[in-house]
Amino acid sequence: QVQLEESGGGLVQAGSSLSLSCGASGHTSSNYAMGWFRQAPGKEREFVAAVSWTGLNTYYSYSVKGRFTISRDTAKNTVYLQMNNLKPEDTAVYYCAAKRATNVVLIYYRSYDYDYWGQGTQVTVSS
Repeated sequence: QVQLEESGGGLVQAGSSLSLSCGASGHTSSNYAMGWFRQAPGKEREFVAAVSWTGLNTYYSYSVKGRFTISRDTAKNTVYLQMNNLKPEDTAVYYCAAKRATNVVLIYYRSYDYDYWGQGTQVTVSS
């Protein structure tokens, strides 16, 4: 079992930046690919960004590419999501997710690929 805990959410104005963190605990000796998803009120959960087990590969949704950056510190069992130039449409609960990986380069963008989920952190962007 792996436990994930997100932090760093908050209320900001459009154009601002926020940095989210996701710390993993528990059975972290295995290798995990990581992802960030978000869910706005009344909408389905959507993919935001993903990073491979080793951090070699990253992938972003079209809506955040160029504004968000996913990274990981394997030694600290932590994944980050740097969000710049935030827009009101970025308002959502942001979740991190982990998938046990067997390949160093693969990334995953479908929510059902992931094995573990955090509780989420709220990001609200005012116009």
